[in-house]
Amino acid sequence: MPGATNFKDCAVLESVVKKQAADGRLYAAVCASPAVALGSWGLLKGLKATCYPSFMEQLSSCATAVESIVQQDGKVVTSRGPGTTMEFSVALVEQLYDKEKADEVSGPLLLRPNHGDEYKVIELNPMEWKCNNIPQILVPIADGSEEMEAVMIIDILRRAEANVVVASVGDNLEILASRKVKLVADMLLDEAAKLSYDLIVLPGGLGGAQAFANSDKLVNMLKKQAESNKPYGAICASPALVLEPHGLLKGRKATAFPAMCNKLSDQSFIDNRVVVDGNLITSRGPGTSMEFALGIVEKFFGRPKALELAKVMLFVH
Repeated sequence: MPGATNFKDCAVLESVVKKQAADGRLYAAVCASPAVALGSWGLLKGLKATCYPSFMEQLSSCATAVESIVQQDGKVVTSRGPGTTMEFSVALVEQLYDKEKADEVSGPLLLRPNHGDEYKVIELNPMEWKCNNIPQILVPIADGSEEMEAVMIIDILRRAEANVVVASVGDNLEILASRKVKLVADMLLDEAAKLSYDLIVLPGGLGGAQAFANSDKLVNMLKKQAESNKPYGAICASPALVLEPHGLLKGRKATAFPAMCNKLSDQSFIDNRVVVDGNLITSRGPGTSMEFALGIVEKFFGRPKALELAKVMLFVH
């Protein structure tokens, strides 16, 4: 919200979706949108649907409301919120292609086997992650960064009310992520480097990780962070392609994207979804991004705060 209301009030969108439904073609919505948009347009009459919990009463006036993670009825697919979006997206792939294609797409995403269970973070050598009141966090992005990882890290840390600076490792504020989604940074890395951070955390994506590894400025910032015993982290390709080659995993336990784990010198903890070792946090891929970001929230704000956010996003029951 208010995105779903803006959808509802957009006459062009309403006519497009109504034509889609009239033509017997697939249409779908997640979070508030099933109730606020599809329901208001009369496109859920007599159909089973789900939505974000606080909109279920509104949904029940225009559909048969159910509490499924993903609900399909005829040509409409609905889902509940941020924490169910991956399952929702994979369900759409299955509808558009087939189960085989959905499995092919979902495998490398590393989705959780048991949605709704409390997430686990493996922690070794526990230490307090300190900050002055509000954590200052740097999230670099570059052409080829994995957009799901970048956006989930930024989104969840901002939900926790950390101050997140998104910096472009390149010449432009706008980057083209790995699946051709355009992301716009707050500033260029040159500007961001003038500030100090309680945490520097790298999203993955092959092209983005390579750009990070080739940025002397970013690598030097990471080395200074490590030398100062301040937190730093990476997910997916970045532990293997950025941290490992620059000696930032030396003597540490870490994980990475499965296909990249052979590049890690210590592979004893690679099967864990999130690994914290002192001031280092690493994780595996898009499907572990929420756990990764929640693990960071937990280190700065405590587990109750992280679980509270996880429940609001419908990531845990």
